[in-house]
Amino acid sequence: MKIIYVASGAAGMYCGMCLHDNTLAAAMLALGEDVLLTPTYTPLRTDEENVSKQPPIRYGGINVFLQQKSALFRHTPWFVDKLFDSPALLNWVSRFSSSVQAEKLGPLTVSMLEGNDGKQRKELTKLIHWMKTEKPDVVHLSSALLVGMAGPLRAALKVPIVCSLSGEDIFLEKLIPPYYERARELLRRKGADVDAYTALNRYYADFMIDYMDLDPARVHVIPHGLKLEGHVLRDEPRSDAPVTIGFFARICYEKGLHLLAEAFRLLQERRDLPPLRLVAAGYLGGADKPYLAKIKGQFQAWGLADKFRYAGEPDRDEKIRILHSFDVMSVPAVYRESKGLSILEALANGVPVVQPAHGSYPEIIADTGGGILHEPENPRDLADKLAELIRDRSRLRELGKRGHAAIHDRYDDRRMARRTIELYRSLFARRGGKQSSGADGTVVFSDRTLQ
Repeated sequence: MKIIYVASGAAGMYCGMCLHDNTLAAAMLALGEDVLLTPTYTPLRTDEENVSKQPPIRYGGINVFLQQKSALFRHTPWFVDKLFDSPALLNWVSRFSSSVQAEKLGPLTVSMLEGNDGKQRKELTKLIHWMKTEKPDVVHLSSALLVGMAGPLRAALKVPIVCSLSGEDIFLEKLIPPYYERARELLRRKGADVDAYTALNRYYADFMIDYMDLDPARVHVIPHGLKLEGHVLRDEPRSDAPVTIGFFARICYEKGLHLLAEAFRLLQERRDLPPLRLVAAGYLGGADKPYLAKIKGQFQAWGLADKFRYAGEPDRDEKIRILHSFDVMSVPAVYRESKGLSILEALANGVPVVQPAHGSYPEIIADTGGGILHEPENPRDLADKLAELIRDRSRLRELGKRGHAAIHDRYDDRRMARRTIELYRSLFARRGGKQSSGADGTVVFSDRTLQ
């Protein structure tokens, strides 16, 4: 089956959806599917083997920006545009970019959602031209922010269009009027051009059904699957070692490291706990460096500077090593998380978690049994829950083992890939594609008779 998967690059940042898209594409390739993972805006950054098709980058970020700002660049020859779509150039430019600020991106967001009527129409024309040469059986968009492409792609290619739901509301809710209202209206209208949506959990599926006014029958929950190689049950720590509370996520206000820092301060006031330390790791963008500096300053002011360490942006092997150093992990996000990939990774290594009781976290905890919940944005309750587990080391170990077993039983990349392929096949068959079974029982697509 020929699949084109259109992913959104994140300007050099480790992005949860980029990691998901790459893992899914790699797993489908391993199952024998013909998959082209093509980045938009910028190259993808992953901590596993990058299977994306490069170069050039489709909807290259420089061209998208220039076409938004000037009519001149909406009419330049394609060979000129190609110069700006170089992965090397886009990676270089990304080094000087700060975190995405939705407040400043309203006009561009609306233009992208307008599709053929937007200022990036030339980029859409080029994308369709390329896809016609590749002749896909299905196209998968990595975000609902790309649904402006869906109608033109479906009309030109006569194939099903699938779209992932990936935390779009966090960005959209920061847009300012009148762009917020226009973007929401376009999202609902253009969203009807998509044949099926996927979400990583029931929480976000239900949320986006309401947010985009979607037909529930078109939204399919396919949980994230990890490439489990290397994710093993961590060794039991030495009894005389300090208890390590971990944080693994992007270092930013939204992920709530400041709340965990305050909870840690409260834990230090308790005399019935063993020695503690807090270790944080994850992507740190330029715009968020003052945020981390403020947290470090607080630890200094509390006299706890030696109890906190930022471990940087690790690669995959180092990430697993850091997770194995944690006794318990918490990412007390202030927003309703749609994915929670780092929580699944912690559980895959037998690290129990304490998470806020909102977003996707209650669903993850209920399904895996690998942690407990705390009251959102309440450092004192978070401290209470952490203390509860730190005092009961046998329960801490049991939660870690349960989480590890659940992830290795139900959250692997091949299970995710198979379920996604089943969705593609059902959509293809529904639209008229002829198929037959191969000798091994797999489905073989014999022609392209879509109407």
